[in-house]
Amino acid sequence: MKKILALILSLAMLTAMAMSLASCAEEESVDVGIVLPTKEEPRWLQDETSFKEALDKAGFTSEVLFSQGKSDVELSNVEALLEKNIKVLVICAQDATAAGAAVNKAQAAGVKVVCYDRLITGTEAVDYYVTFNSFSVGVAQGQYLIDAYKDKTGVPLYIYSGAVTDNNAFIFFAGAWSVLNKAVADGQFVIQNCPDIAEYVGKELDPEKDHEVLANILGKITTNWDFATAKTLAEANLVDADAAAKGDVAILAPNDGTARAIADAFSADAAVTSYVITGQDAEMASLKYIQDGKQSMTVWKDTATLATSTCDLVNALLKDETPKAVATYNNQAKDVPSTEVAVTVVDKDKLAELIAAGTFEQAKIDSAK
Repeated sequence: MKKILALILSLAMLTAMAMSLASCAEEESVDVGIVLPTKEEPRWLQDETSFKEALDKAGFTSEVLFSQGKSDVELSNVEALLEKNIKVLVICAQDATAAGAAVNKAQAAGVKVVCYDRLITGTEAVDYYVTFNSFSVGVAQGQYLIDAYKDKTGVPLYIYSGAVTDNNAFIFFAGAWSVLNKAVADGQFVIQNCPDIAEYVGKELDPEKDHEVLANILGKITTNWDFATAKTLAEANLVDADAAAKGDVAILAPNDGTARAIADAFSADAAVTSYVITGQDAEMASLKYIQDGKQSMTVWKDTATLATSTCDLVNALLKDETPKAVATYNNQAKDVPSTEVAVTVVDKDKLAELIAAGTFEQAKIDSAK
């Protein structure tokens, strides 16, 4: 009788343990895993907030992890999310090529992979890509400089790019060059800091077909999306430049963080009398720079809209539906179906309109650092 009671107790304990483990597993389960590049840039913190709000509203559980600029951390983040039984991985790659190892693991686990804002290259383990029209971002930046100096010739032009590990940097630059190349050929601008691009004046560069050419050019003007690198490079360019290459200058800066750093370098040079400089992301600190006249424009990519678009795509995937795609992007391994979100140019006048409309808060701009 004692043996039977002991057996019953043992079975009861095992059942309780199994139920407890099952409960823990359910608690650990997450619908959508999100991996973003770093907490150090305000833009990605904005994206984190947008994702959490959009996915929570749609009824999905999610977890956001940051790679802090390291591909090995990115890989471990993906592995940690896979252990939580995610169904969809949304990833903004730190390094477009290195991230292939992470998404390959996700695909092997049966997880759908959505590239967010940056396309992962060289692997077929990518299901969808959600992005702003990166080419149009570059076009908007280049056209802004052209419009700012219409009817002028010989304007010194300094060009900078994002990281060569980011496929978007190639697309941004190609977009800008698609309009700037004609302006340079017509004599409106004279490029001061990139002799390697001279043979492509008057010619457009395709981010896919001319990838190696662009890699060489971007390698000479890359900021690596890093503030200190951007400022150091700009300062070095100014040291090398003579008086004729200064005065009133035009500057193609790839994003807001680098724009502020480059603007600081140019404004510190007494021989630079004025400048027009581009940016993107509508970071609060750059909106303050725009109000103060230290940055000319930014390309606003509404991350809340991008997150919502991503959420719609995730919703379709979780329901085993085929998401709508409006374009395809080749990642050097396949044509990836993609959805695109429109962008908006914000200069001082447009910013005033957006503040009046309640889109941006003056108090947040004033307190930005």
